[in-house]
Amino acid sequence: MLEADNSIPGAEEAFYASAKAAVRRLTHSFAKELGPRNITVNCVAPGMTETQGTQERLSSAYRENTLKETPLGRIGVPEDIAPIVAFLASGDSRWLTGRTLLADGGMNDYW
Repeated sequence: MLEADNSIPGAEEAFYASAKAAVRRLTHSFAKELGPRNITVNCVAPGMTETQGTQERLSSAYRENTLKETPLGRIGVPEDIAPIVAFLASGDSRWLTGRTLLADGGMNDYW
């Protein structure tokens, strides 16, 4: 079963969890390296997002549990994530660098 992007990793997810952690650390390192050139580096960590992949891989029990655990009471859609990425690509985010924006409807609080 595929876990949500920001969940605590379960069995058989060591590589997936390691890759997620690596992206966060690379983001922070690149921000420090590129900041002197006025280049910002950030990443978005989406929670459960309704895609073709999640529709095919997630059991109905996991989906129902996600709905119960998410304060907003729904699973995200790509249209929830796109404006966050657009914000990071805009000049409005010029004072934000080295950060991971957790876009999960409030599901996780430990990042």
